[in-house]
Parts: sequence; structure tokens; C-alpha cells
Amino acid sequence: MTKVVTFGEVMMRLSPPLNYKLIQTNHLDIIYGGGEANVSASLAQMGVPAEHVTCFPANDLGKAAAQFFQQYGVSMANTVFRGNRLGLYFLEAGASVRASKIVYDRADSAFANLDPAGFDWEKILTGADWFHWTGITPAISDTAARACADAIATARRLGVKVSADVNYRRNLWQYGKKAQDVMPALVEGCDVVVCAENDADDLFAITPDPAADHSFVSMSEQLMARFPAIKQVITTRRDTLSASHNQLRGLLYDGESFVETPTYDIVPIVDRIGGGDAFMAGFIYGSLTYPSASEALLCGVAASVIKHSIHGDFNLASVAEVEEVMRGNTSGRLLR
Repeated sequence: MTKVVTFGEVMMRLSPPLNYKLIQTNHLDIIYGGGEANVSASLAQMGVPAEHVTCFPANDLGKAAAQFFQQYGVSMANTVFRGNRLGLYFLEAGASVRASKIVYDRADSAFANLDPAGFDWEKILTGADWFHWTGITPAISDTAARACADAIATARRLGVKVSADVNYRRNLWQYGKKAQDVMPALVEGCDVVVCAENDADDLFAITPDPAADHSFVSMSEQLMARFPAIKQVITTRRDTLSASHNQLRGLLYDGESFVETPTYDIVPIVDRIGGGDAFMAGFIYGSLTYPSASEALLCGVAASVIKHSIHGDFNLASVAEVEEVMRGNTSGRLLR
């Protein structure tokens, strides 16, 4: 049976109820999430065996975070418990013309201080079909970057498909190395990358040919020429009309053909956090299930669209719900 493994930091999310501002509330709701863990959790809801690998502090917070994902069907069998601190982030959900805000409190976390030797990637990835990581992980610390590199190298050796959302967060790179010096070697081992034109420029100094018919295709061609292992480049296009109203579509280039999905209108937005992770999970599920890349891309976008209607960091949608959106049923009509 197909198995997907993800690797990255999990944080505690603290947020006021509804759309209250932080200065208005006297209590905060607690859930847990992380870019890569959200992919595993979303896949588990779609019936795909998924395991997330991380480092949690050896205390009750680490135990609570692990149990949170386990209750949604995610295996944490190879999680390492060491260190003292679980990273936090505070979310103030926006509405209408008021944007959402995030405050991070993640420095010196257990994950940032992980020991790369603590993960037996040969054991973890044996029998897996897909390994997913994001650019957030190597941005956190040198040891996290080395663990990520070890995982990618092992996955390549074992014939496991590798995907990455390059997800450039310039403010995270604080440990003395530049993303431009670290990310290329990691991306070399990827079959699928989520990358938009701005990230390609920031990370790899790749810019679209001004004379090209489509900037995404031009960027993708250059990215695939530089990193020959890449077989597919995907991304989403988001038009933000307000904090409560977005439009979303997906793009894919595989070296031969360009695919673009229809544009979906998302209004009102319940929770935008994790939309990109839901897109990746849907694309992975679609790639493992449907015969064409266009269907996989559509599955990714449909999963992301549904995620915007669900509170929390990851997508609690079933395959049937995602496929309804893929068929164009976005009416939200009551099901009896």
C-alpha cells in the first residue's frame, strides 16, 4: 500500500476565537500544525497511509502535539523526543479588509536543535512511495538542513519520489547560511517542486524570459534545465480580493505541456492557513490515484479550496468532498 512520509517542524498554534484581535481576547484556542505535517494529516483524511517525522520536546507539550496528529491517523512512529521547547505561533484571523496576522515564537525549539544522527532514514523510508519536505525546514537551523539532506539522499537511493515546496521565508534564515547556498543542493534531489516565479528568482536567480508567452513556463523550463531530476513544476495563483474573498487556480509544467485549472472563487474564507499544504496533499493523492497530471493538479486545487472552509492548519476533507469540487459542485448545497 502507498505510503507518504513528511519531515518538518510542528508548532502549537494559539489563536483568539472567531475573528477577534489578540488585544480583545482573554483566551486562546490551541491546535498544532506545520507545513509538512499538514500534508500528512490531509493525506490521512483521504485514506493514504502517512507518517510525519519530527523532533518534539521531551515533555507534555511534545506528547500532546504527537497525540494531536495521531488522532487524525498520522503515524508518529519515528518521532524523536529530545530538548525542551515547542515552537509557538499566534494567529489573528482577519476578515473583510483586515488582513490576518501571525506572530512567531519558535526560536531555539527542540526541532531547531535536533541531532541529524537521531533519524534512521533507511528504516523510515523503506517501503515508502513519496517523501515531502519544504523550504521551511532547512531555514530553521544547520542541523535541520543536514537532516533534510540526509532524508533526500536516502529517498533517492531507495527510489522514493521526492517533492518540495520551496517556500522561501527570508526572515527564517538566521543561522549564518543563505538560502541561496543551501537550497540548490536539496532541490537537485526532487522530482516535483512547488515554485512560483518570485521564489525561483530569490532562490536560484532564475527569471522568466520577457519574450516568453507565459512567465511560469519560461521559469519552469529554466528550473528543469538546471535541476534535471525535476519532472514537474507546480504552483497556485491566488488573487486576494479581501481577507474573506480569494480566487485560486493551479499551474503545472512537465517539460512538454502546460496545464492550468479553472479559477475557483472562495468566499467567505473560514481559515486560509494551510491552503498550500492542502494543495500539495491533494496533488500527491491525485498523482498516486488519477491517470493524468491535469487531474492531479485539479485535485490539489480542489483540496485547497475546501481547506479554506475548514478551521485549523490542515484539510479535514474526504476524497468524496474533494471530488465534488473537482466536478464543479461548489454550491455548498445541504447534503441529506
